[in-house]
Amino acid sequence: MFLGIEIGGTKLQLGIGRGDGILQSLWRGRVEPERGAAGIRAQIESAVPLLLEQAGLERGALRGVGIGFGGPVDDATRTVIKSHQIEGWDGFPLAAWISALLGLPAVLGNDADVAGLAEALFGAGKGLSPIFYVTVGTGIGGGLIIDGNIYRGVGRGAAEIGHLAVWHFTSHAARRGPLESLASGWGIVATAEELLAERRDLDCLLRHLHTEKGKLTAEDVANAARQFDPIARDALHIALEELAFGLCQVIALLCPRRIVIGGGVSLMGEDLFFAPLRDAVARHVFRPFADCYEIVPAALGEEVVVHGAVALAQKT
Repeated sequence: MFLGIEIGGTKLQLGIGRGDGILQSLWRGRVEPERGAAGIRAQIESAVPLLLEQAGLERGALRGVGIGFGGPVDDATRTVIKSHQIEGWDGFPLAAWISALLGLPAVLGNDADVAGLAEALFGAGKGLSPIFYVTVGTGIGGGLIIDGNIYRGVGRGAAEIGHLAVWHFTSHAARRGPLESLASGWGIVATAEELLAERRDLDCLLRHLHTEKGKLTAEDVANAARQFDPIARDALHIALEELAFGLCQVIALLCPRRIVIGGGVSLMGEDLFFAPLRDAVARHVFRPFADCYEIVPAALGEEVVVHGAVALAQKT
């Protein structure tokens, strides 16, 4: 049996499995950002015995640990490079700490890479290669899986689609920034609020929501778009056009057999997310590769990183 751990900015999950896409037990907790990295480590220490008890296992039944971390990691030193969400992780020797805590070999990966591995082995990319995985949520991450292995460049990561530079044009300015500044959950909200400020004379559902709540969410934008709110639909259009631009660059450079998309924003569904995204990619894709790829929803749900972390431990 292997232990898989997902460490995110808001979510902490631990699971036990054989590395075959089936979890024997799962523990899920919420991260308390104010407690920093030390608080998360304390949660892990207390969760492991609970998880083993739930699974009916002794610690000796575990053979290794895989970790999917929400940020860039260094393969050579097995350390966290940086967390953009939680203080106290930068430069931390996470794999060594887990090994010392549990007396087991540990392997560390970026969470998007690890999720992509799970989808390639057990989910929407099973049996195909290469697989390019994208998570669109609070941020945007990517993972390239070739023949069941994560591609990591020189060992500090690769496939960082969320950091592709894109241009955004408004009625009075143009700016360049990372793709996730426009197509992530917070990017969609920022665009919607920008459009509300530009079109002050337009009375619409999204404006009423903004006035009532003070701060919008991507879910608010999606719900308003389903009711044909013009600003919500324009904000989503901008996000999906930019995401399509990013995917077209991926296709031109890598020509993956299948692009698997997960994350909270993708849960907007076929009508608001996948259908318009596929249409936008089809309009701009490199023509010789137009019939080589598919864009599909992820299949493994909230446990995807845990599945991948268990598989990573089993493969190492």
